Amino acid sequence: MKQLALIGLALLLAACQPTGPVAQSGGGRAALKVIAAETFLADIAQNVAGDRVKIDSLMPIGVDPHGFEPTPTDVAKIADSTVLIVNGAGFEEFLAKLLENAGGQRAVLEASAGLTSRRLHDGEIADPDHNGDPHFWLDPNNVIKYVENIRDGLSAADPAGAATYQVNAEAYIAKLKELDRWIADRVAEVPEAKRLLVTNHESFGYFADRYGFKIIGTVLPSISTGSSPSAQQLAALIDRIKATGAQAIFLETGTNPQLAEQVAQETGSKVVTNLYSHSITNAGGPAPTYIDMMKFNTNAIVNALK
Repeated sequence: MKQLALIGLALLLAACQPTGPVAQSGGGRAALKVIAAETFLADIAQNVAGDRVKIDSLMPIGVDPHGFEPTPTDVAKIADSTVLIVNGAGFEEFLAKLLENAGGQRAVLEASAGLTSRRLHDGEIADPDHNGDPHFWLDPNNVIKYVENIRDGLSAADPAGAATYQVNAEAYIAKLKELDRWIADRVAEVPEAKRLLVTNHESFGYFADRYGFKIIGTVLPSISTGSSPSAQQLAALIDRIKATGAQAIFLETGTNPQLAEQVAQETGSKVVTNLYSHSITNAGGPAPTYIDMMKFNTNAIVNALK
């Protein structure tokens, strides 16, 4: 069934490609209506688009993409778009139905295209309901590929802006490389033996792989936040935390902490509840951009473990 669904989605995406570049508006701006599925993706894309194109987000700030259900207003927004940017790799489970309901033609850019899903390490449990981990963006080096894909997609839709997108992409990639060095320096403050991650669901694998953390387990045994653990799975997680001495359980904002608090009571670990992994904040919040989001999460993890 999954294979048939993926084939159907591929056909939908192919059908949504525009027949050629769009017209240009005045003032040096492209007459593109570009929507990114998630808020963090909209911020990444805006850095590539610069002043030439305004990138709108399909999802509001704070919404969990795993549980997102498009409204008729969202469908109308997509129907009016010329470019839709998605994370891809199966992350947007609502996408096929949304595109079918919206109809029309648009370019669909898969930001993660060309990236390979991480391999599970010893002790990590595969999610039987999902093929691979789509949370590529939690390693900024993967976001370099996002930027390149977005640059190329916008350039195809707006050839007159290709030089602008190229310059903007190069500048943002330099910032991503600087972010990678900053994270590595902060993580170096945590002794290797303490770099143990327990999270709400399976999302921080790429972060862990890049910066030398070990995934001890997750409260929800899934790539998605829509699953529920069995009593046996919770008991196994408790045993693993006790055996490894993992100091903290990290939850995203908006997550119900009840199960994590139960595990913490059994293990003596603490619960950190304020990570931003699927959404940035508004301008007045602690993580208004993707780079700010990554720095905030890194500081929260380092401060809890060092």
